[in-house]
Amino acid sequence: MKRATLRLSRAALCLAGLWAAAPAPAQTAPPAGPSADPTQVRPGRYVLDPAHGTITWSLSHFGFSVFYGQFTAVAATLTLDPKAPAASRLAAEVAVSEIGGVGEALSQRLREPDFFDSTRFPKASFSSTQVEPTGPTTARVTGDLTLKGVTKPVVLDVTFTLAGPHPLDHRYTVGFEGRTVLKRSEFGVSAYAPQLGDEVTLRLAGEFKAEP
Repeated sequence: MKRATLRLSRAALCLAGLWAAAPAPAQTAPPAGPSADPTQVRPGRYVLDPAHGTITWSLSHFGFSVFYGQFTAVAATLTLDPKAPAASRLAAEVAVSEIGGVGEALSQRLREPDFFDSTRFPKASFSSTQVEPTGPTTARVTGDLTLKGVTKPVVLDVTFTLAGPHPLDHRYTVGFEGRTVLKRSEFGVSAYAPQLGDEVTLRLAGEFKAEP
């Protein structure tokens, strides 16, 4: 009985040794998650997710309050290269008749000639001319804004937020936020100015999907 037990113990030790010496099974690395490091962004061309691209505008409402609204129909393309961020390009179009958060009566009023005159000028557009990095995740984007038939340069202060596979559709996505201030009267949107704030703040938020 002792000899049988000894033989079994030796066999167990041999099996343990073989197990320890055997190479570990190959591990499949999990897909890389979102990153807040802009240097890791995939280069290429991106298209704005129309369901997650908004422009929020605000201005003084005769001094009584700050009034907010949104343009909800925004289309944009973006070209990115993390190794040459200054070469990035942004182009966008906004349907100025699609106004959210203000009610139908005011939306209709804003479409009239002394505001956006959306029958004659249904879209506003922006095309970048220069991108100047200002920090690890920020940049100053200069471009031409055309609104109500008037084209003038504007500057957007842009912040990179996140990039990586989106948790809902798994498509590679890049997120940005931006801000600028302009005078609406310079674009012919002059109704009630300056009592109804002439200075308008635009806040932008967008999720851009990488093209296949």
